[in-house]
Amino acid sequence: MKKLLFIIVALCSIDLVAQKKGDEYRREGELDKAIDAYKKEFRSSPENSNNTYNLACAYALQYQKDSAFHYLELALKNDTTLWALADNDLLSLSEDKRWSLIENRQLKKYQEQKGKLPKVTYAKELLRLIMKDQALDYQLDMAKLYFMKKAKVPHWYYPIAKMKEEISKGNFIKMEKLLEENGWPTYSTVGKIAADAPLLVINHHKEDEIRKKYLTRIKQACENKEGSCLEYAKIHDRILVNDGKKQLYGMQFRYNENRNLEPFPIASPEYVDKRRKTIGLEPLKQYLKRKINYNWKVEQKNK
Repeated sequence: MKKLLFIIVALCSIDLVAQKKGDEYRREGELDKAIDAYKKEFRSSPENSNNTYNLACAYALQYQKDSAFHYLELALKNDTTLWALADNDLLSLSEDKRWSLIENRQLKKYQEQKGKLPKVTYAKELLRLIMKDQALDYQLDMAKLYFMKKAKVPHWYYPIAKMKEEISKGNFIKMEKLLEENGWPTYSTVGKIAADAPLLVINHHKEDEIRKKYLTRIKQACENKEGSCLEYAKIHDRILVNDGKKQLYGMQFRYNENRNLEPFPIASPEYVDKRRKTIGLEPLKQYLKRKINYNWKVEQKNK
């Protein structure tokens, strides 16, 4: 029995290593190797829906749509969330006729578990907006990785950045039209993920005047627990940094002399966790370690 248990544990460990390796390859831009690692894990543990989902995403990033749809269907079999409908990794699938079936199915399962959404069509439009807002983020992440390794911007970054700018313009126009027709979205009317669509689009807009225009409305949604306080903090800090001021929540980053990310200067940094706590955010030390692998060492005060 002990020998059997050892074999089972060993096999599970190998499976987890394969999935972890797949994630590492994906972060490094090695999608072919990522797919091989995810498939290895899938063959031994097909019930691992997280791995299967990552496999679908990797195929989608390569525009291998049939394979992406195949594994996505398997991954979402018992999933009742709406995350996949906003995931930019799956953008290449969104214009395929098969995508609407996935949209409708996930929305149906979500509402069966969480309750009917008063504005389900609006939710669908907002989820699509999020997906498009995050378009090309993977490619831009690869450009950042290149810069961090080689201390120069890759030539292919510039056309991608320009395309991203044009996408952001179109998304903002679409967002304003949706707001005019449906009003400001809330968690209770369209769900938590969909309701944050305007915040993402506004934060990615080129002009600070747009962020300033909507800041009060975004803050109100945060305070009413009908909108993301995380995105509010990002937008608020971005406005401050762009105005040459110190940020309040530590949400905006820059590259240091070693080409590693660090937070822009923070006002009264010893009280940043106190400010973050008032809007429900985790301690900055935890956030920075997870987000940019930065060690925040400023001792915090409560008074």
